[in-house]
Amino acid sequence: MAKFSGQARSPAPGIERNGRRTERSRAHAASRLVRMLLRSKPVAIALYAIVVYLIVRASLTGAESMGYNWQWYRIPAYVYSLTDDGFQFGEIVHGLLRSIDLSIKAFVLATLVGLFIALLRLSGLLVGSGVARVYLEFVRNIPLLVLLYLIYYVIGPIFRFDRYLAAIICLAVYHSATISEIFRAGINSVPKGQWEAAKSIGMSTAQCYRFIILPQSIKVMLPPLTNEAVQLIKSSAIVSVIAVAELTTIGRNIISETYMSFEIWFTVAAVYLVVTLILSMGVSGLERRFAVKT
Repeated sequence: MAKFSGQARSPAPGIERNGRRTERSRAHAASRLVRMLLRSKPVAIALYAIVVYLIVRASLTGAESMGYNWQWYRIPAYVYSLTDDGFQFGEIVHGLLRSIDLSIKAFVLATLVGLFIALLRLSGLLVGSGVARVYLEFVRNIPLLVLLYLIYYVIGPIFRFDRYLAAIICLAVYHSATISEIFRAGINSVPKGQWEAAKSIGMSTAQCYRFIILPQSIKVMLPPLTNEAVQLIKSSAIVSVIAVAELTTIGRNIISETYMSFEIWFTVAAVYLVVTLILSMGVSGLERRFAVKT
């Protein structure tokens, strides 16, 4: 009779490798399915709605535990009003318009300063490149709030800056560092052959930039520049600490008069959200329009 050992036979090496390979392929397929679901728009919208619901629910629960008295019915009066003189915007809308005006002026100045710093860094001059690097490192490594205090409380009295001008200069200086890098990257994206061709027909450096380099690099620079404009609008809220009359400051003033903290801050946040979402959709459109084909 044949004798059998008490130990079970181990599977063949080939069968074991195939089993491991099958398990890895299943795990890979599952991870791909999860990634596809997370990237799909319906799932993203659902997750976003769930997060918003949880935040709102937590806020309502906290307010109820505090015995807070909601007064949402008073909010429309701060957005618009109908008087004998007709339709009029409320304080929140006026604050939004001031924020947009502040942001536009600061962005224009930041673009000019950023372009100057980028050209200075690309000039090839030892002093110019050094000054540009020092400026960039200085601005990058200082918090925005500290920079605002420095310009308003230290530099402002010397040059007689009022708080509005100090806010514009602070936002422009802070965002010009990023904008200068956007310009530098856009300029460097133009092939060197374009420079050589422009120089070969007798163009000066200024003419090369004006007629050849900048027009070609604009499609690379425009989407990130628009995105930086969105960031600047959000950064403009910080100038409320020096009482510049913009959206956040108006919100704080209304709260000090009405004690409607939850309603006003939710409304201010919603206004910022709507503005930035509209601009972000514009950024997405520009990115698709000027996408660099590789």
